[in-house]
Amino acid sequence: MTLVPFLKENPEPSEEEIREAIAGNLCRCTGYTKIIEAIELAALGRGPDVDGGRAAGDPVAAPP
Repeated sequence: MTLVPFLKENPEPSEEEIREAIAGNLCRCTGYTKIIEAIELAALGRGPDVDGGRAAGDPVAAPP
């Protein structure tokens, strides 16, 4: 949820900007590596869009 408004305001964030944006979120995963990669892909339009739709090229239509 933190990233929806962040990516709308900053559609091409640097890794440093991403790290700053998620600094208030705690995660016990692998040091945020995959989270940062996913955010970078979303910003490039190669992941789920920031409005909650499906990934680009996904043949299944998003629910109404």
